[in-house]
Amino acid sequence: MCFRLTCCLTPPYIEILFFNKTTQEITLPDTLNSFLSKATSKFCHDQQFRRTIIQSNICGITRRGGWTVKTIELNTPMILNIPYEGTGMLFQDIFTDASIFDVTLMCCCIGSPRGAHTLLAGACLDLMAEASGTEAINFVEAEEKIYQFWKDIDAFQTAQSLSKARPRYAFYDGPPFATGLPHYGHILAGTIKDVVTRWAYQSGFHVDRRFGWDCHGLPVEFEIDKKLGITGPDDVAKMGIANYNNECRKIVQRYSSEWKEIVGRLARWIDFDNDYKTMNASFMESVWWVFKQLYFKGLVYKGYKVMPFSTACNTPLSNFEAGQNYKDVVDPSVIVSFPLVNEAGVSILAWTTTPWTLPSNLALCAHPEQTYVKVKELSSGKVYILMELRLSALYKSEEEYKVLERFPGKKLEGLKYVPLFDYFIEYEKKTNAFRVLIDTYVTTEAGTGIVHQAPYFGEDDQRVCLNNGIITKDMKMICPVDASGKFTEDVTHFKGMYIKEADKEIMKHLKAKGRLVNSATLKHNYPFCWRSETPLIYKAVPSWFIRVQSAVDKLLASTKETYWVPEFVKEKRFGNWLRDARDWAVSRNRYWGTPIPLWVSDDGEEIVCVGSIAELEELTGKKLTDLHREFVDELTIPSKTGRGVLRRVPEVFDCWFESGSMPYGKLHYPFEARKEFEESFPAHFIAEGIDQTRGWFYTLIVVSTLLFGKAPFKNLICNGLVLASDGQKMSKRKKNYPDPVEIVNKYGADAVRLYLINSPAVRGDNLRFKEEGVKDILKDVFLPWYNAFRFLDQYIDIYEQETGEKIMVSERAKTSSTNYMDQWILSFTQSLVKFVQQEMAAYHLYTVTSPLVKFIEQLTNWYVRMNRKRLKGDSGKEDSKQALETLTKVIFVITRIMAPFTPFLTETIYQGLKGRLDLSGEADSRSVHFLMLPKPKEGLIDKKIESAVQNMQAVIELGRVIRDRKTLPLKYPLKEVVAVVKDKESMDDIKSLEKYILEELNVRQLTVTMDKSAYGVKLRAEPDHRQLGKKLGSALKEVTPAIKALTDEQIEEYQIEGHLTVCGHLMEPDDLRVLYSFDKTGDTPQQYEAHSNGKILVLLDIVPDESMLNEGVAREVINRVQRLRKEASLAPTDNIRVYYQAAQKLVKIVEEFSEFIHSTVKQPLQAYPVPSDADVIITKKLPIKQDDLEITIAWGEGGRPQQLGSGDAAPKTSKDGPSSSRCLEPAPLAKNSPPACSFVNLALCGSLKSAHGRTGLTATLLLENTSGTNGLSYASFVEQVEAVFGVRGIKVNLYLDASLTQEVKGDAPVSALAGKTVYIGCQTGLSSSAGASGSSNLAASLGRPACHYANVESKGQKGTLLLENPRGDPLGLEELQAQAATVMGVPLKKLKLSQTKDKMSAITSKELQNLSSLHGKTVYLL
Repeated sequence: MCFRLTCCLTPPYIEILFFNKTTQEITLPDTLNSFLSKATSKFCHDQQFRRTIIQSNICGITRRGGWTVKTIELNTPMILNIPYEGTGMLFQDIFTDASIFDVTLMCCCIGSPRGAHTLLAGACLDLMAEASGTEAINFVEAEEKIYQFWKDIDAFQTAQSLSKARPRYAFYDGPPFATGLPHYGHILAGTIKDVVTRWAYQSGFHVDRRFGWDCHGLPVEFEIDKKLGITGPDDVAKMGIANYNNECRKIVQRYSSEWKEIVGRLARWIDFDNDYKTMNASFMESVWWVFKQLYFKGLVYKGYKVMPFSTACNTPLSNFEAGQNYKDVVDPSVIVSFPLVNEAGVSILAWTTTPWTLPSNLALCAHPEQTYVKVKELSSGKVYILMELRLSALYKSEEEYKVLERFPGKKLEGLKYVPLFDYFIEYEKKTNAFRVLIDTYVTTEAGTGIVHQAPYFGEDDQRVCLNNGIITKDMKMICPVDASGKFTEDVTHFKGMYIKEADKEIMKHLKAKGRLVNSATLKHNYPFCWRSETPLIYKAVPSWFIRVQSAVDKLLASTKETYWVPEFVKEKRFGNWLRDARDWAVSRNRYWGTPIPLWVSDDGEEIVCVGSIAELEELTGKKLTDLHREFVDELTIPSKTGRGVLRRVPEVFDCWFESGSMPYGKLHYPFEARKEFEESFPAHFIAEGIDQTRGWFYTLIVVSTLLFGKAPFKNLICNGLVLASDGQKMSKRKKNYPDPVEIVNKYGADAVRLYLINSPAVRGDNLRFKEEGVKDILKDVFLPWYNAFRFLDQYIDIYEQETGEKIMVSERAKTSSTNYMDQWILSFTQSLVKFVQQEMAAYHLYTVTSPLVKFIEQLTNWYVRMNRKRLKGDSGKEDSKQALETLTKVIFVITRIMAPFTPFLTETIYQGLKGRLDLSGEADSRSVHFLMLPKPKEGLIDKKIESAVQNMQAVIELGRVIRDRKTLPLKYPLKEVVAVVKDKESMDDIKSLEKYILEELNVRQLTVTMDKSAYGVKLRAEPDHRQLGKKLGSALKEVTPAIKALTDEQIEEYQIEGHLTVCGHLMEPDDLRVLYSFDKTGDTPQQYEAHSNGKILVLLDIVPDESMLNEGVAREVINRVQRLRKEASLAPTDNIRVYYQAAQKLVKIVEEFSEFIHSTVKQPLQAYPVPSDADVIITKKLPIKQDDLEITIAWGEGGRPQQLGSGDAAPKTSKDGPSSSRCLEPAPLAKNSPPACSFVNLALCGSLKSAHGRTGLTATLLLENTSGTNGLSYASFVEQVEAVFGVRGIKVNLYLDASLTQEVKGDAPVSALAGKTVYIGCQTGLSSSAGASGSSNLAASLGRPACHYANVESKGQKGTLLLENPRGDPLGLEELQAQAATVMGVPLKKLKLSQTKDKMSAITSKELQNLSSLHGKTVYLL
């Protein structure tokens, strides 16, 4: 069970989401029973809203003693809204008892208005923030700042300049139309392209990335037709092609500026300023050159072809385009009779769903091998012939007819019949039309088993009629339907009528003639025009063809040399398409396109193919700057054979031919850039959606193979489609998907990018787009990652301020950490780098993103969390430095690795990190995207360490599950955790990391064993169904029970030997899954609860003894003290006293665990009564379960902040944080015990305040330590001054007087300042504020340190320890020990301080509560 809190900005509520990760109901603690009533009564004054809150929580939750959450799917939330104000204490009440909760605060502004503030709810702090240290981030605003930064430094062009001398990585970008805005399909493909090209650039290549625009074709023309009301060629002729094309030219880049902005905002780096357009004369000229090469290879011919045809757009479409938009439609279904000429009274029955094709009927077709019957219809006496299997198409029962004869379909071949119409009766004599043909394409699934043949309206019809001589290739087409779908004058009865409207009239006509036998309707799937949303027809169209069918083997061979992701698209979908490839009709009867460069004589015998502008100018004597129809249609070429003049054919190229010519057109090859083309051909990489399998991918392969005999690219990524959340196609009309721009503005581009890249679409599958998935990327990946960086940044600042040393990390440094967890995260990081490099080389984006996301979880939830104390400096300076440098290295590596995937966030983190990095070897380090990717460092990879930590994590996670299941709060320690493992290596791994397991699970003892029998643990085996299914097939069903019945001894034999025979089948490694089971019967120890992941079984002793329960209560006491301190807005360093009054049971526990409580809260708890003169800050009753507890916090001696030089009360502290800077009187003179080291006192002046957790305005700086050593230079002295007060980054001046007139000179020795007071002021505006702040109670020559101190001795050396610094900021015991270790140059581990030279007077936290008890004394290192 986990409990997650998220911030909402409008309205200002806190969202609480309950998630059940278990498969059973869980009873929540009693505290939650009162939670709703507390929340609504205390914080909600609106009665109506109170009811709303309660109702929102009743949904899906039932009351059973306590609130219980029913079994719900993982990550299915129930939401409770309560007002955010003042809820900190409420939530703490819940968290105290409800320790089964994993509490996380998401302090992230999601899509907030500019300037909105993130809301933090009291004590509910993010784990890594650990108070309010981590700033909230608005990812959208952060991205916009980075976007502007890139513009300011011209990042993309700068990157291109930096890489000019590198090897080239060629990339082709398929051009989109600019007549609409980008959709999710564009964004997905664009993101894939951007990730790969960024990766290539950061791998050491120069990558030209030019955007292109598809300007010609139907999408543009349809918009103009709609705008101008154009319905056919006559309308275009009236307005003129020049005017029509001008209209097209106007809108062709209607949204180009929006594209540029949206693509840029999505972090895609591509050159828009140097783009290419298919309507440019240079591009069109290259298309002409391509066509001429194919023409002179004999690959171009003129013919006709039955093609999908849009009557609304007056143009044929490719099969690819026709397959884009199928819809369910209801069409007429008619059965028509065809009386036989030589057998009176007998008719053949044929079926069709397109009655409008019947006027063009020239033949019938039957299946040669199927059985046909001659039947007599009993009701009418008529005799019909149809397929026996299709009798049900006309008759409901056998009683309706009588079978007269059965025969194979071949017997029908050649039979003549009476035509339906006489429009084309002459072909009965010319080509022997109106007879029955046979072919196996006739199916048994529909109709009558006899198909009517209209050869110019169906591909199979055309093929069958050609094979049987009904039509010939060179005869006039019988196609009485014009480009607008209306009957021509050939069909006199229905002339000028739109074909679909004519269906009913044709049926009426046939019924009147007695030829309509049956009519009904049929719902079926039918292709529609993707642009006009009107039904397509199949219609014969005269066209110029490129011979493709004869080159199929070459196409397959060139495709074989390419690499596709996913591979199945290449082998199946694309391979099957290629194997069935037909000649390509490349001409279109349209206007806005590249004209086909063929000039033909009137008789068609003389043809000139033009391949360049220069050639056409020479042939025509006319100068040209544009190649569109209005500029070339009127040009003629004199015949060289006496045929007058040659005129250009009227067609333009199919825009897919232009797309297939894109590698040549974008460079104006071969007229320019020959060298550049040769260096970039074939391209290293292309990518588009799976819908381009029969589109751009196909045309690229065809053109390149026919030109050069090879594919134009080496590697290809084919993504799936992005669908609406309901699985339907995204539709603007249905509004079934969120606007992409709105999603980016709400969550940021990086979240959208990573969501898409980490989806099934990158594997070629379809993605159901869900906004929640984008939001989850922010919560689960970006926020923890950013917080890890902020945590690092915060504690580096603290380290540098406290030590005066700057953290500067160089990847070239050969030193490495000796800490085990450092070694693990470094190894884990380098393993990730190695894996990602390998997978990206294979273009496996879908295998890369998941490990990258998992790495963030490992970094934040394991490394950062388990090393917080080290990172904060609790374990000493050197260990802290190692941890900080390690985390810096890791974040720097992961930032570069992730840079191609999430460019904005990585740039944000890099800009904050680069001040800690040695980037001296970089040509330009302004952006992370200018840097090269890290190379894997094999020397840092230690798989044994990685395996050990993985085993440790497994034990911890299994133990947590047991605690959750048994509702055992983590604050209550338990006796023992037992890890039962299968091998000695795992046992050694877990033992080596014992301290982490004990700490994370809060247990006293860890036992690791392979002796499972001692704990009632047994082995059980299960078949690996995938592995054995392939191996055994149907026998698996028989073997499975025997596998499950295997004994412990047999399973152990299998583990040792690696094989075992079961039911005659050999079980080999990986055939069986070996699992643990735990039996609590018999002599098995009863105090254990178990959980297993199959490899490790963890037993947790869940019966705590009294001391453990008491320790848990002590932790509750600590919790109450810390809460009260926070409520009083006290800083951790405030000098306070804590008093308590409690039930006798609690008093005993507080006394027993006094040292533990003292070390945690940094204050001893003193029993009531509170002294009468105590300066009380706050008093409150805070019961623990049924036991009373009252706590009072008062100021310690001199603890209350005071205004400088006055007796006024301290200023009130802000509810937002610790108390403001304060000035205290100097520490008293320690008689007869001066400091062993020379010193200088410091005082802040003017408006300067201490920062970064410090509150004092006066301080002491030791000029040497130990005595006579470690003297400071002036520069070091200034750095130490800034560090003491936390004012780094502010330019300060140093003075010898409080009026700030005598400046300290940098050329004088620092030792000359010994015993004096140095006053610190800002560089500007000093005179007006001089003397304020800390100066007035600190004399220029005080003669003693302003801070409490103690001298320290060890092995003859003497030094000085400051017990506070600045004044009023006392050190804890661990901090004092770390200071002593640094001063005396000894290891911190096992270091002890004592007031005597033996262990009898060891210094504890208690002595540090009263600084005067150690002030001026000598302490000793033990």
